[in-house]
Amino acid sequence: MTDDGERGAPGKGLVQGLAVTLKTMTKPSTTQQYPDVEPELPPRSRGVIALLEENCTVCMLCARECPDWCIYIDSHKEEVVVPGAARARQRNVLDRFDIDFSLCMYCGICIEVCPFDALHWTPEFEYAETDVLDLLHDKNRLGEWMRTVPPPPAHDVLGEPSKEEATAARKAAGPGAATAAKADVRRATPTTADRPPREARSKPEPPEQPQ
Repeated sequence: MTDDGERGAPGKGLVQGLAVTLKTMTKPSTTQQYPDVEPELPPRSRGVIALLEENCTVCMLCARECPDWCIYIDSHKEEVVVPGAARARQRNVLDRFDIDFSLCMYCGICIEVCPFDALHWTPEFEYAETDVLDLLHDKNRLGEWMRTVPPPPAHDVLGEPSKEEATAARKAAGPGAATAAKADVRRATPTTADRPPREARSKPEPPEQPQ
């Protein structure tokens, strides 16, 4: 029965439903046949997190900012003798860096707050385990994921160079390059001797007096 209270033809709704089914069956399937066919993911997909151990300074920022508290870090201090220094210096040595991916919500806060780029996203997502305890990745396993980290995007040619690139360019140019650049700037800047004398400068004409 229709909304107007009229009785429709028997089986009309069934025929309309089957028409939609037949129309869908004739279209090609868009289902990705995973795992037989690898999915085409964006290069910056959020998969697993990789650790570059030599960049980690044990600042604990990632562990403190993690909303799930799934990062566990242990370290110790050791003395480093610096030639010419009055006393030995201390540095942090990373002993343990674990991420529990059974708790991780993949928000990326740990990667964003890291001041030394020790954590990176990788597009790898095939790390399922039969035991949930195996989702606790230690620093060695996190370091193995670094080989899957995609290269950074190319720098904009019209943008300003980074601080690291500017420092490397100055070192490659040699110690006299900065002095020569400063001298060129001073030569391009007009001095007092280059200015015309005060008498030769044009004076503003006085306004006309009304008649």
